Amino acid sequence: MIEPLALKLTFDQQAMWVHLADGRTLGVPLSFFPRLQRAKSEQLADYVISGGGTGLHWDALDEDISVQHLMFGYGDQTAGRGGLARQA
Repeated sequence: MIEPLALKLTFDQQAMWVHLADGRTLGVPLSFFPRLQRAKSEQLADYVISGGGTGLHWDALDEDISVQHLMFGYGDQTAGRGGLARQA
């Protein structure tokens, strides 16, 4: 299995768009991640792609997201911060 690797992110009002190294673009509803949904556009733009493209990190928002988990359709997995167990 080829591991999905993020190259960059873009955002619109409803979604985060993860541009992958293999040419695909994955759209993820911001509602999957309440911290991102509540963030200002400047905060969303202040991300780091970590692990050679395997992770997404927002220091100011205290948010870390696995690209592989996004591919499986997982949302926020952290209990106690308004997370979603799983989105289908």
